[in-house]
Amino acid sequence: MTVLDRFLRYVAVDTRADESSTTCPSTPGQLVLQRLLAEELRAIGLADVNVDDNGYLMATVPATPGCDAPIVGFIAHVDTSPEMSGANVKPLVHRAWDGRDIVLPDDASAVLRAADYPELAAQVGNDIVTASGGTLLGADDKAGVAAIVAAAAHLVGHPGITHGPIRIGFTPDEEIGRGADKFDVARFGAVCAYTLDGGSPGELEFESFSADVLRVTFGGFNTHPGYAQGRMVNAIKAAARFVDRLPPDLSPETTSGYDGYVHPYQVEASVDRTSVRVLLRDFVTSRLREQQALVESLAGAVAAETGTRVEVDVKEQYRNMREVLDRHPAVVERARAAVRAAGLTPIEKPIRGGTDGSRLSFMGLPTPNLFAGEHNFHSRLEWTSRQDLEAAVRTVVQLARIWAT
Repeated sequence: MTVLDRFLRYVAVDTRADESSTTCPSTPGQLVLQRLLAEELRAIGLADVNVDDNGYLMATVPATPGCDAPIVGFIAHVDTSPEMSGANVKPLVHRAWDGRDIVLPDDASAVLRAADYPELAAQVGNDIVTASGGTLLGADDKAGVAAIVAAAAHLVGHPGITHGPIRIGFTPDEEIGRGADKFDVARFGAVCAYTLDGGSPGELEFESFSADVLRVTFGGFNTHPGYAQGRMVNAIKAAARFVDRLPPDLSPETTSGYDGYVHPYQVEASVDRTSVRVLLRDFVTSRLREQQALVESLAGAVAAETGTRVEVDVKEQYRNMREVLDRHPAVVERARAAVRAAGLTPIEKPIRGGTDGSRLSFMGLPTPNLFAGEHNFHSRLEWTSRQDLEAAVRTVVQLARIWAT
């Protein structure tokens, strides 16, 4: 199968993650895809393919005879975003795209326009892959999964390419922040790894946000609204006042590049008790404490004004991978060399988010991120191209070769 064949097969499996689930993986479709991938890897010729009880797949492409290069890993996640349906995905291949608007057939309002997306404009003549308009496509991160499997098949089928042992890892639940929770770094056994979970060909990312999440809970007092005068304390109104006071210049809508942000993104509301979940993001980890102090100050002031009680709980999510990767410069430099060897120009930029590699790096596995041809993440307008997928395969193959030399 070509990498495109594999990708089209994988997106047909619904692997949407579920943040409310307490199981691992959070949804059964992720195990369905992991077992399908295990079958494919065994068919390629890999003998040590394993899917554990938590839905993590690991396998090895054996080193070419006589090569004693270090073990290097490639990682991708099988789940898709909970923000958009991944059920009954109908992928469409727009062969030799001519640059005209792509109207998705299941929703005429879903239109891909080159004028809106510069990276799409660069794809004229390529084979564009979209969904049909009612779902996401699943390129995030099934493009990365397909590229890794196709690269493994290429290495096995071309024994003249010298390479060391290549470890493959496919994780569940990355989209809900749990992808590294049960990843066994010792069992994986690699000196470093690369996630394939990025966009345009040539992208190499080795710094990410540091991230925490706060839960700000206002406690009020509920009573019958007809007899509430002087008695009711409305936690919903307190929470609304708190959200309104968050600085506009610290919101995702107004920040870019290396700017951090404070983002209220989920509310559980009642008069008696209302919780607001708030994301804290910055590339400088120490600034998270400043953001937390700001949120606590605003929440405390609102509680005093409204007569509510307030509680603030903080949970660490991940940290800037660059704090680790700066101590392992060869890991990044060899990725640069592989991108160039694949005929591409390295595009280096910070991740305004996180990947499994953000946490794995701090777990002892230095893990920068490489492109996989993913565009318009988490959207009905998500797309990739055959050529981007093939470029990702070439880069993985070149990186395996470079680590052996």
